Amino acid sequence: MTDRLKGLTVAFDADIREDNAQAIINAIKMFNGVVAVEATKAGADDYMNRERIKSEFRQKLLEIFQEF
Repeated sequence: MTDRLKGLTVAFDADIREDNAQAIINAIKMFNGVVAVEATKAGADDYMNRERIKSEFRQKLLEIFQEF
């Protein structure tokens, strides 16, 4: 038996301006069966998470290079 989906989440490769996203939102709304599309704003938590990930990645790279 196939599982049923109640929705999908779309993530952009980078933050985009809200007015630039409107065309994408409108296009998604045109798909059959779509009843709502809601934008999620980027905030301070997003920025902090990205910076933390970059820092951890740099640290891992330094550890790798120090082994040589």
